[in-house]
Amino acid sequence: MTPQDYVQQKAVASGSSFYYAFLFLPKPRRAAVTAFYAFCREVDDVVDDMIDPGVAATKLAWWQSEVAKSFAGQPSHPVMQALMPLVADYAIEERHLQAIIEGCQMDLSQTRYLDYPGLQRYCHLVAGIVGEVAANIFGQTQPQTTAYAHKLGQALQLTNIIRDVGEDALRGRIYLPMNDLQRFDVKANEILQRTYSDRFTALMKFQADRAQGLYDEALALLVPADRRAQKPGLMMASIYRALLNEIERDNFQVLHQRVSLTPLRKLWLAWKVQAFG
Repeated sequence: MTPQDYVQQKAVASGSSFYYAFLFLPKPRRAAVTAFYAFCREVDDVVDDMIDPGVAATKLAWWQSEVAKSFAGQPSHPVMQALMPLVADYAIEERHLQAIIEGCQMDLSQTRYLDYPGLQRYCHLVAGIVGEVAANIFGQTQPQTTAYAHKLGQALQLTNIIRDVGEDALRGRIYLPMNDLQRFDVKANEILQRTYSDRFTALMKFQADRAQGLYDEALALLVPADRRAQKPGLMMASIYRALLNEIERDNFQVLHQRVSLTPLRKLWLAWKVQAFG
């Protein structure tokens, strides 16, 4: 299996909405974003599949070393072998990849966030940086597009957090800020035990409104000159906002299930952005 085959299989197997946005890219850009996304999946899977935190920490330390060696000209993992020939063309820097690993390391040591600014730091590393790199790959020409990409990445990550509240609770994690829980009188133990209440629904509505506001702010930051190039990001915004709307219509029944869109609906939403903007 070639490195290119490996990253392609990694992207397809993830079942992520990102894959549908990649489909409409020209082949060189699609190759770059697929390899980059495969890297993100590799390091994120270290945490998602974690049984022993010590082993996970060792694996992430290995990835830090692998990234450093790769940018020094010695990639050994197929993901890095696929990615490195493309980094110069799309302004992908070592600091980007190391920041994403740093965000994953936060998951090994932190299961609560005191307030929203603390959560924003995490979102910046695991999603904002990803958005910045992706925007360059898509064909960014204006500096302001970086701010759009970071804001959109944060909106996508908050949508993920809202969708995955129940799954994260099974791992003992609560990404919702603790001061927000206090504001709506929701106890952490209620979430960990996956207990619904009107208070929980109000808390989640507050989180959803925050995410919707971030989508609006992101779209307002995207300058007209870059709108066509950034269509893949706009596809992601369309798919994730549809998911968020679905969760809201379902009255935030996220503690016992993972709400998702069908592959056909994701493809339809992506195609509509491609066809109509």
